[in-house]
Amino acid sequence: MSKGYLILETGETFEGDWIGSKHEMAGEVVFNTSMTGYQEMMTDPSYAGQILTFCYPIIGNYGVNDEDDESLRVSVSAVIINDLCEEPSHYQATATLSEQLEGIGIPGLKNVDTRSLVATIRKHHTVRGKLVKSVDHHSQRHSWGIEADGQLVKHVAVKDVINYDNDGPHVVLLDFGYKKSILNALLNEKCQVTVVPYDTPLEQINSLQPDGILISNGPGDPMEMKDYFPKIKSLTKKYPTLGICLGHQLIALAYGGKTSKMPFGHRGANHPVKDVLTGKVKMTSQNHGYEVEEASIDSHEFQILFRNVNDGSLEGMKHHTLPIQSVQFHPEAHPGPSDTEYIFSEFIKQVVTSGGKSYVEV
Repeated sequence: MSKGYLILETGETFEGDWIGSKHEMAGEVVFNTSMTGYQEMMTDPSYAGQILTFCYPIIGNYGVNDEDDESLRVSVSAVIINDLCEEPSHYQATATLSEQLEGIGIPGLKNVDTRSLVATIRKHHTVRGKLVKSVDHHSQRHSWGIEADGQLVKHVAVKDVINYDNDGPHVVLLDFGYKKSILNALLNEKCQVTVVPYDTPLEQINSLQPDGILISNGPGDPMEMKDYFPKIKSLTKKYPTLGICLGHQLIALAYGGKTSKMPFGHRGANHPVKDVLTGKVKMTSQNHGYEVEEASIDSHEFQILFRNVNDGSLEGMKHHTLPIQSVQFHPEAHPGPSDTEYIFSEFIKQVVTSGGKSYVEV
């Protein structure tokens, strides 16, 4: 087994054993605190361009299966693991994690001191790094994995319109890198769903005659999508809209808000969020490195719905007069708790109330 190294742009080096694909890789180094769900994390398009560090010390113990992928391909650039289990035990397992990594061309390191790595990330805030096979040279091939101008979204978003027939209201899913679980949540609500690329012209979306719009999650800096703010604002003024994660940020920006990069983001399945209307706390699944600045939101237009219990950051809002709601967390979870999945039901009720067709339960 060959050695490998994660070299951070701040100068620290972490040694481990190489797994998966043999090619070197660079990207933003982030960490997730979830105890389970490594397959869902690796296939979440929001991780595009990132080197994912798993905080939980044992990864791979239930293998990978054919059911839990959140997209058609693995989106993460590389993975960093402490203890990798090579003999998984689960009735649905079809391969080991290391077999999957090698098969799909994703590199990684195991036997890394991930506690020290996470402490380093928290100290420096989110940093970039490179997976290399020798510390004697720094590959310049990736330039620390920097991709801008919306390239990450372009990599993960669908290229063509996809239709899913159903009996309920018609929802257009504006795709910036959606998770499969979001689509499934809409289909479970009996929605007819049309997935369209993020750059689909406004006129084409209008021609689909949607009853509602869902703006998806996705990777990268939301300000890189500034060319699409006018379209997003036009859609939200015409149709009931739900924004999730990046979609939440894009709605805020379209209405004049501001976003900023967080020290090391929220990535995990146990983030407590307080419903400011009821005072109750929900446990949520999150994966984002940017936040909406609450002070930038016009209180005459939007009401704050949720705040993060740990750091007080804005986690959700709704428009005072228009049927618009957005959340920073993932109500569909996967991985994570289902405390907030009711948000999809509320969205569909809003769609129906605003004129979308209803359906009858059989």
